[in-house]
Amino acid sequence: MDLHFLDSDSPQFPDPCTAVEEPDGLLAVGGNLEPTTIYDAYRRGIFPWFSDDDPILWWSPSVRCVIRPEQFHISKSLRKCLRQNQYRITTDTAFERVIEACAAPRADDLGTWIIPEMIDAYSALHSLGQAHSVEVWDEGRLVGGIYGIAVGGIFCGESMFSLVPNGSKIAMAYLCNWIQSQGFELLDCQIENPHLMSMGAILIPREEFLAQLAGCKDKVLGWPGGKGLGSLPIAGDFSLRSK
Repeated sequence: MDLHFLDSDSPQFPDPCTAVEEPDGLLAVGGNLEPTTIYDAYRRGIFPWFSDDDPILWWSPSVRCVIRPEQFHISKSLRKCLRQNQYRITTDTAFERVIEACAAPRADDLGTWIIPEMIDAYSALHSLGQAHSVEVWDEGRLVGGIYGIAVGGIFCGESMFSLVPNGSKIAMAYLCNWIQSQGFELLDCQIENPHLMSMGAILIPREEFLAQLAGCKDKVLGWPGGKGLGSLPIAGDFSLRSK
């Protein structure tokens, strides 16, 4: 497969199945970060991912990391934390603060792909009602969160952060419970890591992911943001799996 180069004014994305094998999933270079361009990419199963020194790079890996909301794994420690009901959880009340916290340097990172241009682009998508966040609060302090893009019946998670133990896992638990209740079919995590796999992520072939995306990308689902998400039903009929 050959790498595709996109026009900066009117980028036309190629078939995601034509991505190169090494590095796995790299599909195209160039284009722009206009909200319409980014959203069109997600609707095709493509996402941007690049460092500050790189050109804009677009990816569609051969294997996709996803979580089915009803199969989110809650560990014993996370269940105990959720039962304490210590934190207040909201959605779309502090989107820019969440993405900026995700972009902050971390002890184990060599850098970040969430550069200022990406923050501006996803903030614009949030203004259009296409990007959303879940926030974890300890009184007035933002201590965890996650953000991503809703594409029909799939929520494409982009990044998360945590300033307290289990902070990002709490955000993920509420997110999965929330999107499941709203009719979403899948949480797209894009690329695997041990943190995601511990929460019930699975790996599926690109073709399977694209087929599911095609079947639900035009699904119309609401996201009444700017509100609290209440409490998870930890006991009794709690819908997410524990282990």
